[in-house]
Amino acid sequence: MKKIVSALILAVTTCGFFRQASADEKFQIKFEKYALPNGLEVVLHQDKSDPVVAIALQYHVGSSREVPGKTGFAHLFEHMMFQESENVPQDQFFRKIQNAGGTLNGSTSKDGTNYYQVVPKNAMEMVLWMESDRMGYLINTVTQAAFANQQNVVQNEKRQNYDNRPYGHASYVMDKSFYPEGHPYSWQVIGSMEDLFNATIDDVKAFHAQYYVPNNATLVIAGDFESPEVKKLVSRYFGEIPMGSPIPRREPVPVTIEKTKKLYHEDNFATTPQLTMAWPTVESYHPDSYALNFLGQILSSGKKAPMYKVLVRDKQLTSRVGVFNSTQELGGRFQISVNANSKVSLAEVEKAIFEAFELFEKEGITENDLERIKAGMETSFYNQLSSVYTLAIQLARYNEFAGDPGQAVKELAAIQAVTADDVMRVYNQYIRNKNYVATSFVPKGQVSLVAENSVRADVVEESITEALEVVHVEEEISEEVRKTPSLIDRSVEPPHGPDPLITLPKVWTSKLKNGIGVWGIKNSELPLVQYNLVIEGGHILDPIEKSGVASFLADMLTEGTKNRTPEELEEVIDLLGARISVNAGTESITISVNTLARNFEKTLAIVEEILLEPRWDEEQFNLIKMRTLNNLKRNQANPTWLAASAFRQLVYGDGHILATETSGSAETVENITMDDLKAYYSRNLSPKVTRMHIAGDIDSKRVNKATKNLVARWKPFDVQMPEIKPPIPPSTPKIYFVDVPGAKQSVIQVGKPAMPQSSPDYFAATVVNDKLGGSFNGFLNLILREEKGFTYGARSSFTGGRNFGEFTASSSVRSTATLESVEIFRDEIGKYVNGISEEDLQFVKNSRIKSNARAFETLGSLLGMLNSISAYNKPADFVKQEEKFIRALTVDEHTMLAKKYIKPQNLYYVIVGDAETQLKELEKAGLGTPVLLN
Repeated sequence: MKKIVSALILAVTTCGFFRQASADEKFQIKFEKYALPNGLEVVLHQDKSDPVVAIALQYHVGSSREVPGKTGFAHLFEHMMFQESENVPQDQFFRKIQNAGGTLNGSTSKDGTNYYQVVPKNAMEMVLWMESDRMGYLINTVTQAAFANQQNVVQNEKRQNYDNRPYGHASYVMDKSFYPEGHPYSWQVIGSMEDLFNATIDDVKAFHAQYYVPNNATLVIAGDFESPEVKKLVSRYFGEIPMGSPIPRREPVPVTIEKTKKLYHEDNFATTPQLTMAWPTVESYHPDSYALNFLGQILSSGKKAPMYKVLVRDKQLTSRVGVFNSTQELGGRFQISVNANSKVSLAEVEKAIFEAFELFEKEGITENDLERIKAGMETSFYNQLSSVYTLAIQLARYNEFAGDPGQAVKELAAIQAVTADDVMRVYNQYIRNKNYVATSFVPKGQVSLVAENSVRADVVEESITEALEVVHVEEEISEEVRKTPSLIDRSVEPPHGPDPLITLPKVWTSKLKNGIGVWGIKNSELPLVQYNLVIEGGHILDPIEKSGVASFLADMLTEGTKNRTPEELEEVIDLLGARISVNAGTESITISVNTLARNFEKTLAIVEEILLEPRWDEEQFNLIKMRTLNNLKRNQANPTWLAASAFRQLVYGDGHILATETSGSAETVENITMDDLKAYYSRNLSPKVTRMHIAGDIDSKRVNKATKNLVARWKPFDVQMPEIKPPIPPSTPKIYFVDVPGAKQSVIQVGKPAMPQSSPDYFAATVVNDKLGGSFNGFLNLILREEKGFTYGARSSFTGGRNFGEFTASSSVRSTATLESVEIFRDEIGKYVNGISEEDLQFVKNSRIKSNARAFETLGSLLGMLNSISAYNKPADFVKQEEKFIRALTVDEHTMLAKKYIKPQNLYYVIVGDAETQLKELEKAGLGTPVLLN
């Protein structure tokens, strides 16, 4: 083996971006790279901070390797890789990983397909056995039945993510118009319905044989392992897999737009218009790509940005403009996307974009612009390294597409080197006065809103009643799988070592003099700190006639302070490379901060300003109201949102604050005044009802010292919390239907009110739910997706807060499968409360307990732990107590608890779909006559 040892070393200083510094300031990411004789490249990164291992396998094959008429194969094969291989039985990939306490998934892009698993370190060998089995020992197991099932699953994924949502066809229209016919990027990763329907097993086998080979992949192992042992295992499991035919690296395929093209589509689900404009740029890692990234941020990010000034503030055409440069292996695209306000002409939006370009040319670029972008990228870089999962994915991607796992060093150097002249140069070279492609998506019947000179796009809409479905009749005799010869016995799953010992993070607490409770965890793996201030109240303190006040106030708090304009506040935060946000939830308003550790005190001073010196800016008040109203209008076209909204109305009833959206309704938001915000602020934002959580490279002494000024200024007072009475569940199950004419799928949401999270029963209920629908291996998903192929996924859960709780089970299914899917929900929930097997209970126990090995890796997960402790008065070792409950749970107790918590006779069935084809049919479900809701 040829062995290459490299080290990615980044140094952080207090005054620059990234540069070499003294030894004690260095932050290191070390990796070792080598190749097997069959061409598989392997990258190892040791990190013993947590007893977990992440394994990422990046294949250099995506949809751009397909050919017209056979699109969607790369993504379809990603699905097949989770089905079965010669030595791993059907549907066992997810089960075995989750049974070991791990998580897994895969994804497909235009250029690549990746698979990942994160498991406790004792399951690492099992993952290598499984991953190698589906690389070299899978194709003999691809049966017609399994293939047909996944064809249907992917077709339903397309319906859910593209066909049954606002602007779902936007990427299709843009790609087909932007790229010339036959260009590898001119079709969608998901493929076309017709191509998916017509795909054959022989097509798939040929695709696998050509691209799923060792010499077309990178394997990354990151985490707690010993390098010599891992190398032996990699060689054992992957070493004998034959090398495939050489797959040459591809050169960029640049695009030239000979003349500006504009297309439009009347969108069945859109309620507001959307304009997208795109220009050809450069491929990934091209020197100009970094300046183009800066250009996107300078044009659109923040209140000083030209797009914001012209389109949002001055003309009030939209609430946000998205501008970004997207690079891929064969080329790139600079894109502007605007979700315009209701009834706004996209011709006006297009004109305003060019006015913003003119403003950019006039104002130019300041050093502060560059500084704030670089500062933000520094923080983002460290956040990407916060888990072995994200690091493994990144190393694999860099190695496979850039040829170097240490590409991050080169990228950071390129980012640091970007100048104002570079940004202006790429603007002039790729954007200014250049031809482009524009797409206008407008609500049905509002063609007058499209951009000038647009022509109708060719979008094929699937018929509801003639939806494609691959029907397969099972063979009476199933042939035995022919095993591929191997030097080792692959039929035996490797033994797991002993479960790793879990050391819970040490929690420190303190009580500040003004009543704020503080919970913290010191973690010095990265020079980062994340913290939040949780102020109890939130939406439940909204007056019912002014629902949305808390959410409105949260948005207002970051719009300037007494002595800083909104622009100035935003800039001072950006220059620190920090992120400060304020959000309102059902029961709290939360101020969240993500910062470099060295800037903790500075960010806390800004939080103090935001909290105690609000600006009450009238201009921003009007812009927030406009944005909220337009978002509410857009939500009305989202079937999933409609299902959740109807469910809340049924559970809580008219006049209950929890029946309303956190952001309010169009009627209540329209009536909110600045005085309403001030009144809520004065009555409810008190340190007496505030909790602070902090995790990262910081100790309690430094936190307590830094908070002294906040404590002195923020005076405590009592806040009266409302009593939330638990709603009464229905006495019999019933169907309620929301009509979305032309819906390609039906959204099904089944549920009832349940215990709040503060209840001692809550954790037990979540455990009991696990095998019903708490994961991929839940009965609902295995039947609706893996057996029937009706959906992309089905889940169930208990959720809640201190004062409320809900049980829900949901899925989005093919419209013509609505009735049968409702019957499956009804029957499976009914059967579930009568008990599960000992084997299924053991699976729940393993997946719950063993997953704790990876539960405390990121700062975000540590904040979540602290919030659970503070919000629900849990002890610091509550995880161990929960493990004790799980271990002791018996099948009989599980059955008793399922009957107690789930109660199939007390469920609402909410369906959002096409009433013309589905409403009458649902009368056959045996749940009474469906009620059509407005």
